[in-house]
Amino acid sequence: MTCKLEKVRRVLCLGAHSDDIEIGCGGAILQLTEKTANLEFYWLVLSSSPERAAEARLSAGAFLRRSRNKTVVVKSFRDGFLPYEGVAVKECFEELKGAFKPDLIFTHFRHDLHQDHRLVCDLTWNTFRHHLILEYEIPKFDADLRSPNVFFPLSASICRRKSELLLRHFATQRVKPWFSEDLFRGLMRIRGVEAASPTGFAEAFYCRKMLLDNAQ
Repeated sequence: MTCKLEKVRRVLCLGAHSDDIEIGCGGAILQLTEKTANLEFYWLVLSSSPERAAEARLSAGAFLRRSRNKTVVVKSFRDGFLPYEGVAVKECFEELKGAFKPDLIFTHFRHDLHQDHRLVCDLTWNTFRHHLILEYEIPKFDADLRSPNVFFPLSASICRRKSELLLRHFATQRVKPWFSEDLFRGLMRIRGVEAASPTGFAEAFYCRKMLLDNAQ
């Protein structure tokens, strides 16, 4: 089954940390902005230090370079402590509900083993109940990757661009052994095989609910 996204005009990107959105759905964002000029983006990062906030803003600007209408918001909640600051984080989502009406939402995976990621996913579903929500995956030590059910084929050039931008803008993360081009490319290659992508590459997502509109 193929689902076309031609009616999507407003895209909400949610991430617990400064590089989550780019790792999880950066390729899809690059490809969407390359093919559709009039998309509007709202990009929200919840946790950051001053140094990582600067990285997040520069990276968001690079990934959204082709988008003429974008809002980038970077909050300063403490990394690893989002569930313990739940009231304040919940208030951010309540404000977001009134500020932006998305057609498509990218957020964290429901069964991600990082506590910050799970909270962002839970609050996404608490806040947006009648929207197309795609949950992205983040490879990590916890080994929590599962079998996704939505695939976004990516061109080889988009895959290269995604990895290049991640490595360029997140200098604080380059010291980590997993933060590497071969990991990013390898996961996209595996998902490309699973999707029978004509390019050999894809990003993968989890969709819990989808309403099929058969209106003429």
